[in-house]
Amino acid sequence: MAENLKIGIIAGKGIYPETFIAAARKAEPGVELFVAGFHGETFESLADLADGMEWFRVGQLGKVIKYFKKMEASKCIMVGQIAPRNLFDLVPDIRTMKMLARLKEKNADTLFKAVSDELEKDGVEVMNATTYLDESMASSGHVCGPKIKEKFLSDVSYGFNIAKETSRLDIGQSVVVKEGTVLAVEAFEGTNACLKRGGEQGRGKDCVLVKVSKPNHDFRFDVPCIGAQTIENCAAAGISVIGCEAHKTLILGKAEVEKLCKKLGVSIMGVE
Repeated sequence: MAENLKIGIIAGKGIYPETFIAAARKAEPGVELFVAGFHGETFESLADLADGMEWFRVGQLGKVIKYFKKMEASKCIMVGQIAPRNLFDLVPDIRTMKMLARLKEKNADTLFKAVSDELEKDGVEVMNATTYLDESMASSGHVCGPKIKEKFLSDVSYGFNIAKETSRLDIGQSVVVKEGTVLAVEAFEGTNACLKRGGEQGRGKDCVLVKVSKPNHDFRFDVPCIGAQTIENCAAAGISVIGCEAHKTLILGKAEVEKLCKKLGVSIMGVE
């Protein structure tokens, strides 16, 4: 990329933003990074890692765009989760109100796509949220954790097909299965609640979690992720194997995830 590259970062919660910052500085020496943080979501510590940071409420799209323009950021990236409930509990500024009025459907996908379109109208290119993070993407086959027992492979394959269908219907991108039976399907409540419910139905033993991307998935604002909390929650729920879509799933805090998988007996495998 060009010299004097300036990137705006729309930062949600978790370690995703700091992971991106480290990867961007490694890939692009001299890059300038400007964070738009959100009250109640973003870690305050990002201010020490970025070249600039300002705070906003969810829904202040106009102010975020003005900030990036002021900093002369020609590109931006969305990294880190904004709690879904906050998308429907926002206090919008005028620009956001106009954007919302044009939407026939108001779910996370349509909202974030509309935000991306508004940014690009003002000349701020929205980058894929996996930019610079190739080393953190799940590979094909066994990724980490104990060797996967043969009995789990059919559940991974079955769960993968089911999750692809539920994601196509925009219901959710994760399912929990056991012995050829769907125990739980992710919806608005998110992955962690889904796997807890699935583990309860599977009596806390030998369950499989499968995560996939959607057909025509827009990686500018949504990436399937596995982190340390995912591993801890899987272990607590009795989920032995996580099947994820290879090359399309981000493993956040990879060293910690590998350590926890070994300690807690949870395996990860990437599926083509």
